[in-house]
Amino acid sequence: MKITTITKLLVANRGEIAIRVFRAATELRIKTVAVYTFEDRYSLHRYKADQSFQIGDDTESIKPYLDIEAIIKVAKENQVDAIHPGYGFLSENVAFAKRCSEEGIIFVGPKVEAMLQLGDKVAAKKVARAVGVPLIQDSKIKLVTVEDAITEANAIGFPIMLKAAAGGGGRGMRVIRSEDEIKTAFVNAKSEALKSFGDDTIFIEKFIDNPKHIEVQILGDNYGNIVHLYERDCSVQRRFQKVIEIAPSILKSETKQKLYDYAIKIAEYVNYNNAGTVEFLVDKEENIYFIEVNPRIQVEHTITEEITGIDIVRSQLIIAAGHPLSHNQIFIHSQEDVPCKGWAIQCRITTEDSENDFKPDYGTIIAYRNAAGYGIRLDEGSCYSGVTISPFFDSMLVKVSASGRTLKGASDRLRRTLEEFRIRGVKTNIPFLTNVMSNETFRSGEATVNFIPENPHLLVPRYEYSKDRATKLIKYLAEVKVNGHPDVKKVDTDKVFRKPLIPEVVETEYPKGTKDLLNEMGRDKFIQYIKNETKIFYTDTTLRDAHQSLFATRLRNHDILKVTEGMAKNFPQLFSLEVWGGATFDVTMRFLHEDPWERLRHIRKAAPNVLLQMLFRGSNAVGYSAYPDNVLEEFIIKSAENGIDVFRIFDSLNWIEGMKHSIKVINEKTNAIAEACICYTGDILNPNRQKFNLEYYVNLAKELEVAGAHMLAIKDMAGLLKPYAAQVLITELKKHISIPIHLHTHDTSSIQSTTYLKAIEAGVDVVDVALASMSGLTSQPNFNSLVATLEGSERENPINLKKLNEYSNYFEAVREYYYPFESELKAGTAEVYDHEIPGGQYSNLLPQARGLGLEDKFETIKENYKVVNQLFGDIVKVTPSSKVVGDMALFMTSNNLTAQEVIEKGDTLAFPESVKQLFRGDLGQPYGGFPKELQKLILKKEQPYTEKPNTHLKPIDFQAELKALHQKFDDKLTVEDLLSYIMFPKVFEDFYNFRKYFGKVEKLPTPSFYYPLEPNKEIIVNLDLGKNIIIKLRYVGEANEDGFREVFFQINGQTRNVLVKDNSVKSVKVTNTKANGPNDIGAPLQGSLLKILVKDGEEIEKDTPLFIIEAMKMETTICAPKAGIVSRVVLKEKSMIEQDDCVIQLK
Repeated sequence: MKITTITKLLVANRGEIAIRVFRAATELRIKTVAVYTFEDRYSLHRYKADQSFQIGDDTESIKPYLDIEAIIKVAKENQVDAIHPGYGFLSENVAFAKRCSEEGIIFVGPKVEAMLQLGDKVAAKKVARAVGVPLIQDSKIKLVTVEDAITEANAIGFPIMLKAAAGGGGRGMRVIRSEDEIKTAFVNAKSEALKSFGDDTIFIEKFIDNPKHIEVQILGDNYGNIVHLYERDCSVQRRFQKVIEIAPSILKSETKQKLYDYAIKIAEYVNYNNAGTVEFLVDKEENIYFIEVNPRIQVEHTITEEITGIDIVRSQLIIAAGHPLSHNQIFIHSQEDVPCKGWAIQCRITTEDSENDFKPDYGTIIAYRNAAGYGIRLDEGSCYSGVTISPFFDSMLVKVSASGRTLKGASDRLRRTLEEFRIRGVKTNIPFLTNVMSNETFRSGEATVNFIPENPHLLVPRYEYSKDRATKLIKYLAEVKVNGHPDVKKVDTDKVFRKPLIPEVVETEYPKGTKDLLNEMGRDKFIQYIKNETKIFYTDTTLRDAHQSLFATRLRNHDILKVTEGMAKNFPQLFSLEVWGGATFDVTMRFLHEDPWERLRHIRKAAPNVLLQMLFRGSNAVGYSAYPDNVLEEFIIKSAENGIDVFRIFDSLNWIEGMKHSIKVINEKTNAIAEACICYTGDILNPNRQKFNLEYYVNLAKELEVAGAHMLAIKDMAGLLKPYAAQVLITELKKHISIPIHLHTHDTSSIQSTTYLKAIEAGVDVVDVALASMSGLTSQPNFNSLVATLEGSERENPINLKKLNEYSNYFEAVREYYYPFESELKAGTAEVYDHEIPGGQYSNLLPQARGLGLEDKFETIKENYKVVNQLFGDIVKVTPSSKVVGDMALFMTSNNLTAQEVIEKGDTLAFPESVKQLFRGDLGQPYGGFPKELQKLILKKEQPYTEKPNTHLKPIDFQAELKALHQKFDDKLTVEDLLSYIMFPKVFEDFYNFRKYFGKVEKLPTPSFYYPLEPNKEIIVNLDLGKNIIIKLRYVGEANEDGFREVFFQINGQTRNVLVKDNSVKSVKVTNTKANGPNDIGAPLQGSLLKILVKDGEEIEKDTPLFIIEAMKMETTICAPKAGIVSRVVLKEKSMIEQDDCVIQLK
């Protein structure tokens, strides 16, 4: 053969393989030419070539890569000497090779004669049969119609495989196990083959169950010299496409030798030249069956290069120029010159969702960070931040090859590399690949073609994999930047935040605190200790009720956890830290997007020495509905396990039946303290308010002690307990009960510190306080001032006042972050004794009124609150009963109703649902009962009940419910998560989805959580111990036609951008209607609507093929989910469709 100098090479391909060939050509000092389609105009392969030219018009994405004449035209116009076809597309097309020859262009591949005998799988089998290579039984006639296929399939026997004669890569291949499956599969396979290879010839062969897929790499020159480069094990496949390959295999040496001999025989028979691959199936007994020859370079050639040291692509170019294998740049004189050293593995990172049947994913890669290191090779296509993954092309991003002295060593190296990759913005199969590298079947080389179906657990990412934390957080920051925080109605742009100073913690060890004493003494002795101590004990409510009352429960973990350890170490004298329960549980998920159970566990870890306390609704735990008793029981048990030591149990109507079960569970199932409440209302010293008199409270306290309460709490939620009334109440209670008394109040009147002093004089054991900057008004009295006041007194509990002030200063600065949620109560008010609105509710009532447009009627609302209380028969008002009173006050105000009009028009009024629930008995029974006339008006024909609201509720089957939760969400969720879901199903689901998309936003500093970042503002985010990232906002782009803005950040100095829909901008882009009804058939994935298979008015059966979607060079047929008539074909063929676009409507 004449030796030619190749001066310019065109690669008739794209992506990774084009770049690979360009690099080999450049090493040989050959100029390079790329072709690309309009859709592919940003592909890196066009920039890696010396010249690049578009083929096809702007509407064509794939087809031009199959346009022989267009490619030849580019080659001739640019003085190209040779064309390399890569793999796929025209690489096995004989007509293409012929046209190159006709135009005097070197085709880098085997001669046309060899391709004619081997490129067609049917023809290749004739060659194999001629040289005595064992074969799989296959079809004997040309398959033109479905009937031909059915006849041949029945002759061979099921299962069979449909295969495209002209190609590979899994395209055009289908396993058929029964005659019923042939019709759809035949149509799809022929169409896919034509689309991928320009030839729709299909044949059938017997399906060999669970073999290994082994291929032998061959290399031949134009002078009859042919060698093998050993074998590759390509058994790990999905949809008949190889995913992971190993070289060499673990087969017996005699089996390997047979494979080599068979491959060489076939190649010699057709006088094969250039690179090629002979493929076989090897069953469990190591019987060998010839499949096909791929007369081209293979995707997985890299691992053969790694174990042999032979550059196959460069060798292709040298051979195509007419040089022999012995040429000094190939240097193979005989088979003995081909070494085989160590092991190599190649995997293909693709944009596919392994959990969802490897469904292709599309979108923009917003971050790309590859990996490297000893023994690692990367062959990348278009992989960079900002690249858009198109639905038209193969889903492969990069091939990663790892080599090592052992297969397990190479597996470990590849696993490490995969874990080092960071690809954000689209889903990838990296979690699956990582799992495979740790699988012992794979690591030992024993995988077969059924490896993936037999190991479905490998498709599920490890929980710790790819948290994608930084990307999720910048998505959130971008959302706040573009659309603002939904809870912050107005941002004060002039506001300057001070930096909160975290008090220094000198102690390295935790001093002994009340939690330690409880553990040492046991519950009974500890209770006696509290009762017998002279000193007053304090519960600090800063971390719960204080911020609930002052700024709507919005205090975040980020601000809490910075000082919890210091508070525990500096103030071990505390009785408890109130940290959980009440509205905190709901708000934490609903508004802060934090897990309340995680908060509890974090606080417990930071404060192991001090008792942790929660507020617990006796009948509802932390929810607002009735739940079965076993739900309350499980909630109590899990709360104790996660850190709660003191359960402050209350009933919003002081109904003891609503508290008894919870008290019993705490006694019998935990080591925690049951602190039962009497909710204080009215005024025991007022002779005109004697419904809730001293006798009432004393009797209630005695009943609670008998019920098993370890401590008694007086819950004065509106701050109505006046100083002298407190003195009388505490004194009298001490005479009748033997358990410690714990007093809780709100400082709405601004004199509740005096109430505490009188109560302390009367012998109260514990009082609730809040750090100075978090105290007063609707919060609790001032902790710091009370400590100072009692210095030197008989009941002083020595606490470091200087440190209290330092922590107060910290929260003073922190509190400024939450200015949008602050109560608008500026000073204490004696009005509270009139309207009796609880402190926590008061701070929320004005925002509620504003939301209803009733801000200017706030004074009327307060007056109506008092009116409603009397209308309802003067009830105890604490969440949720207080909310009902508030709802009714808002209802009366918005409808301009008086109490008299409510009675007169009651039978025509649509009362708020919460009011109906109260009078139905859903919240329990009030002391003295409901006003009967009003109850009838509210409930209409509905009958109330007087038993416990949960009496008729069946116990929850936790095992079954947890299984259902796992199916709905994921199997990492716990019983604690189930409890959250039971109590707040919609809130939990929203929280789960929010966290899945935005991640753990509690890691963000509070100003960044609530307010938009300023350009070039840098924040440091601590993701984990020793894991910080630096985030800087660069700029925000203009809105595009879809209404999206591109927001640019730097993360650790590297640019990362995300798209955010600007809710204030209306999209001008026409979008398809989404499928949203039972008769709408939607697209399950994005792609091109290749073909519509039905027409309007056509009657169809279940499973009738309706349309075909093409995505990433694979075709998917969508079948009818039920029988019916096609009402309307909504979209046209060739339309670009998004997931869930409605394609067909049935009737």
